[in-house]
Amino acid sequence: MSILAIIAAASACKKDNYAAPSSILNGHVVYKGEAIQLERNQVPLQIYQYGLGKVGPIGQSFAQDGSYSAILFDGDYKIIVPNGQGPFLWQQTAAGNPDTVNVSLKGNKTVDLEVMPYYMIRTPQLAAAGGKVNATFKVEKIIMDANAKNIERVSLYINKDQFVSGGDNLAKTDLAGGAIVDPNNIPLSVTIPTLVPAQNYVYARIGLKLVGVEDLIYSPLQKVSF
Repeated sequence: MSILAIIAAASACKKDNYAAPSSILNGHVVYKGEAIQLERNQVPLQIYQYGLGKVGPIGQSFAQDGSYSAILFDGDYKIIVPNGQGPFLWQQTAAGNPDTVNVSLKGNKTVDLEVMPYYMIRTPQLAAAGGKVNATFKVEKIIMDANAKNIERVSLYINKDQFVSGGDNLAKTDLAGGAIVDPNNIPLSVTIPTLVPAQNYVYARIGLKLVGVEDLIYSPLQKVSF
């Protein structure tokens, strides 16, 4: 074996013997400490590591409850949410680029990511009666300036399991934004279909869709028994 081959083999063995990443970076996307509820795996975030000559991000996405988690090497990182993603505004630089959250990771660390949602769903009340899931709630408009958005619709989704959204549901009902009479008292009702196999509960969430924004914001998941 040539000297170059021996060096290459030794180098490969050394690389193979590196310890796997073991530090966990996790947290939630939040508004004033309250987790933003989303559709699972639809809103991305990007994690970049400083100092290794890499330019590409480590791609992640938020879970239904607004959480994220990544197993990483110790080091210095920056986190961004790309422009136009999520039912919220991510902080931007003066040039209009996504601002960064800098993280120095050494062992496990929790970092919540503060954002400004367009709206929040408040005081959701869900219960079953007469073969339906009935909901009442109110919506709070958070962004009032030139970035404000109108409500396209509000929806009530139900599903047999704990993944509930516009993409994960067995029944839903919609109410157009222009049909909302009182934003402090919005009623919605959806008929519970025949469940196979039978069960005496469903999971439910309310979703709010904005004009010109793809991603919905949701109420927390709730189990509704009947």
